[in-house]
Amino acid sequence: MWSLIAYNNQKIPLYQKIMLLIEEQIKIGNLPVGSPIPSERKLAELLEVNRSTVTRAFEELSDRGIIIRKKGSGSYVNTEKWGLQTQPIINWQPLFGVNTAIEKSPYQRKIDALKKSGKMQTYLDLSNGDLPTDLVPALKTPELSWGELIQKENEMTTNQLGILSLRQSVQRHLAKTYQMKVPLEEILITSGTQQGLFLIAQGLLKPGDTIGVEAPSYFYSLPLFQATGVRIVPLPIDKEGVMMGPLAEACLNYSIKMIFINPIFQNPTGSIMSFERKAALLEFCQLRRIPIVEDDVYGGLNFSTDEVTPLKKMDQKNQVIYLGSLSKYVGQHLRIGWMVAPQNIVTQLAHIRHQIDSGLSVLPQILADTFLVKDFVSQQARLKKELSKRAEYAEDWLTERFSDKVQFDEVKGGYHLYARFPELDVKAFNKLLDDLLDENIIVGEGQFFGDTVPGMRISFGHAANKESMAYFSLKI
Repeated sequence: MWSLIAYNNQKIPLYQKIMLLIEEQIKIGNLPVGSPIPSERKLAELLEVNRSTVTRAFEELSDRGIIIRKKGSGSYVNTEKWGLQTQPIINWQPLFGVNTAIEKSPYQRKIDALKKSGKMQTYLDLSNGDLPTDLVPALKTPELSWGELIQKENEMTTNQLGILSLRQSVQRHLAKTYQMKVPLEEILITSGTQQGLFLIAQGLLKPGDTIGVEAPSYFYSLPLFQATGVRIVPLPIDKEGVMMGPLAEACLNYSIKMIFINPIFQNPTGSIMSFERKAALLEFCQLRRIPIVEDDVYGGLNFSTDEVTPLKKMDQKNQVIYLGSLSKYVGQHLRIGWMVAPQNIVTQLAHIRHQIDSGLSVLPQILADTFLVKDFVSQQARLKKELSKRAEYAEDWLTERFSDKVQFDEVKGGYHLYARFPELDVKAFNKLLDDLLDENIIVGEGQFFGDTVPGMRISFGHAANKESMAYFSLKI
């Protein structure tokens, strides 16, 4: 029973092999729920390893809720479900006095000053990641009686996951868009992906935890994780997604509790994680019991014939929490999104939300439901056609403006084009940004997303036509 021979060929740290051994004994029934586990000293003797190695394995298993450590009486198998599905707790850590501000670069401070000056309307803002106002659809307001509206409100008091009709529409939407079969009880309606991330940080993470995020990534720019005392570790990406070598190294150096990714038309790079890389990532994280949070807000905006598949669709072990949103289709005025996760996770996170802000308003949910049912398909087609044209304008502008100084990949979907300038040093790149600013063009600085190579994100939706790009750019 207590042997590590089966794990000899696995290239993982020794303490993780001990974790796998204990988890396997729980699975096959040798360690029933509530049963005691040999003491650290005894298990170290049985496995012929240092006691400190066993101690670290026990700490990890305890943090993940797989075992319970009772002072003075030893360690026991948790009576609740373990792994990703352990019961979340609320972190009521005080936010007052926490510095949530990210150190801003000189360029970002200039942009802040411009916003305060009220002169932004004279600039072409290619850093703005929101849906341009000229592409925002006119939402239809459903005809509801006051009694029907009250009935929907009452529904929310008994079911904190969101109104039933919207959850059913989301279920059909995922089935039609990705052929994903999602149980209704695993869908939680949110006020957008930001709320989904907030609930995950509050309910599934605690101060001092370490998470891995893509580098570069918009996750890096969020003050949310810093505010909750979570440490961020960069996971380098290439054209196929998260690089497995650096990920393995990061897991050796840090106790990573969760990984956050944006695999389809990634923000800011626009890259698409390959099928092979997704499969490797799932296998790697399953072995180490690391949950994955997948942010998929751009997946439906595919300009190419390439197939895009969410990681969640490939998830056979319920290890992926999936986030979606309508904001990229309807704009920021209707903040409605969804989370797909194991039933007990969404139930607990909905309970946390109810404690914090009393839940979601019903009217935005009704509007979102109507949009998904009646107008999503036409708006999606409109956006794909228009954004595809605007991406070409941005590509042409970059090529003409910077010639061989710039490197970027063909845009295949989403909102963003990412341009790198590997031959420029920091001083030369800062001058380039200032030159663009002098020409009334604002871009998203790569440093803002945690990039270490000079680069810029161009949100091409705001490049309405070739004339607008040419007007704001005096070629040098």
